[in-house]
This record gives sequence, C-alpha cells and structure tokens, in this order.
Amino acid sequence: MEYYELHPVNPQLRYINKAIEVLKEGGVIIYPTDTVYGLGCDIFNHEALQRIYSIKNEAESKLFSFICSDLKDISKYAKVSDYAYKNMKKLLPGPYTFVLPAAREVPKKLLTKRNTVGIRIPDHQIAITLAKELGHPIISTSVTTRKGQLIYEPLEIQAIFNAQVDLMLAAGPLNGQPSSIVDLSGDTPEIIREGAGDISMFF
Repeated sequence: MEYYELHPVNPQLRYINKAIEVLKEGGVIIYPTDTVYGLGCDIFNHEALQRIYSIKNEAESKLFSFICSDLKDISKYAKVSDYAYKNMKKLLPGPYTFVLPAAREVPKKLLTKRNTVGIRIPDHQIAITLAKELGHPIISTSVTTRKGQLIYEPLEIQAIFNAQVDLMLAAGPLNGQPSSIVDLSGDTPEIIREGAGDISMFF
C-alpha cells in the first residue's frame, strides 16, 4: 500500500493525483471523510467494487453509498425533488447520507430493490476533491475490522489493510460517528440511521 499524509484543509494535490491514478486504474483506496475513514473505488469499476466486498467481508447484497463532489453532481445520479434539494442545500457538505431515487447513470450493483441510492457530500476537502478530480463518484463505506468495528487511527488502518488496499490518504485520527442516513425518496423523510449531524429538522 502506498501511504501519504495530507493536510486536511489544504491537501497536497500531488498526493490527490496519485490516488486519482489508482482509482482510474481500478484500484481501491482508503481516504478520510468528515466522520470516519472510508474505503473507496470508482463506482463504475465492477472489479474494484468486488474487491471492496471481499475486504469488508460483506455479502454482495450489501449496498454501498457513494460520494459526489457537489449538489449539481448529485443531480446526475439521483432524482432530486424540490423538498429534497432544499434540505440537502442546508445540510451539505456534512455528515449525512441521503437516500434518493436513482437516475439511469447508477450501476445496478448500487441500487436497492426500490431503485434508490445513498449519496454523500462529506464536509472534508480530501473526499470532495477526490470525487471532483476523478470525474465520477467514489464508493463510501466505513473502514472497519472484519468483525465490523470502526478503526480511527491511520497507522492501525495501514497495518491492517497494507496488503489489501492500493493506497491510503491519511489526515490524522478520525473519531466521528458514521453519517446519519435520511431517506428522502418518498413523500415524507424517514430516518434510517441516527449518526453524526443534526437531524432534528426531519422530526
């Protein structure tokens, strides 16, 4: 695994570019978000997605969310109602995953039976820059042990995943909760998971 330490607010572009190269070649990376470290790949690379299922020890029925670079980017991959847009504009970037009706662009592997997707715009410059520079969204699933426990320390993550992942962008320890998941695909909002971020506006 290539390992680089980046400034969380002004990340060194040369290291971002190394990660972009890896993603374009079908690689898997670890990167920081505004909550915890994420495992990621290009959403359009089937083989890389298969690797993430294996690394996470997850069944292929498990659904992963993905990161977009901005609200305009979201509209390419999801159908956004006026209500959803108004609320997302208030909260994003931030520690939220929004479930929305999927657009045709989204690979079938990432769709629920209801034809919805989970989309994030983290409040973290590295994660947003990765999605923007790649030109495609990247998978967003928390870095955990094979038993599902979150790992927050970069050097511990490096030691565990060194032989499984191609590159890691580190930005110090991350002690956040997973994102809150809010379903905005229907007529009324539904809280799927209460995590980081204030969701009182949806009650």
